[in-house]
Amino acid sequence: MIKQIPNLFTLLNLIFGCIAIILTLQNGITIQYVPQESQLTDIVGKIWMQPLAFADGNQLVFLSENVHIAAFFIFAAAIVDFLDGFVARLFKATSEMGKQLDSLADVVSFGVAPALILYQLLRFSYMKEDGGLDISIVWLLPSLLIACAGAYRLARFNIDTTQSYGFKGVPIPAAGILIASFPLMLHSESQLINLDEILTNKWVIYSVILIVSWLMISRLPLMALKFKDYSVKNNIPKIILLAVALAAAFFLHWLAVPTVFVVYIILSLLFKQQPS
Repeated sequence: MIKQIPNLFTLLNLIFGCIAIILTLQNGITIQYVPQESQLTDIVGKIWMQPLAFADGNQLVFLSENVHIAAFFIFAAAIVDFLDGFVARLFKATSEMGKQLDSLADVVSFGVAPALILYQLLRFSYMKEDGGLDISIVWLLPSLLIACAGAYRLARFNIDTTQSYGFKGVPIPAAGILIASFPLMLHSESQLINLDEILTNKWVIYSVILIVSWLMISRLPLMALKFKDYSVKNNIPKIILLAVALAAAFFLHWLAVPTVFVVYIILSLLFKQQPS
């Protein structure tokens, strides 16, 4: 029974991913008609971001709060995903089944759920254009590349025995956490810069889809956040990354997530370490 405890953590990861998907798909777009333009300010003050589109001065379209709640469940899934490996080592309960189960959960929580967040953000971006309500699903489907790239990356990882202390390509949890931070950045009112226009720009979103998908399926040598030993000399990039993460969290809030993601890749390439 004890050997099943890590699998329970993995299944909790899967549950959190499923909840994130449900929340992302619920009420993705809210449209509210206001009879008088003077009431716009009052309504905008009650929602957590500026309206994304106006029509004839009295139509509001804004991002559902459920999307940013979904992002929290992806972060919760990441925490549980870390714990299942820790618990498995603690109870000496690692197994091939656990490895496969972990990958299946990860593809849902960090592949499908983030892909649907991008799907919704693409919808919002098109809502800002004339005729955006009638946009064809064809223009939204590229978001699913994230899920496909994540699944491919996990399948390759499962048959590769050389990625214990280094990765080939960006791990899917890192990609999922990056994307999950987008609605949280939109939700935050304490950012140093206005991210609304950036994160609801379709070309920015398409670029994110292509870049993150490529990073996952690439063979770039990236460091794993595991320690072979505890000497400073052998862990300089990890120490730098930790310092950047703490500083960015304090000064940049949710913008810290993409900042740390970029720094992680830069440090990995500067302190190039072949997977082993």
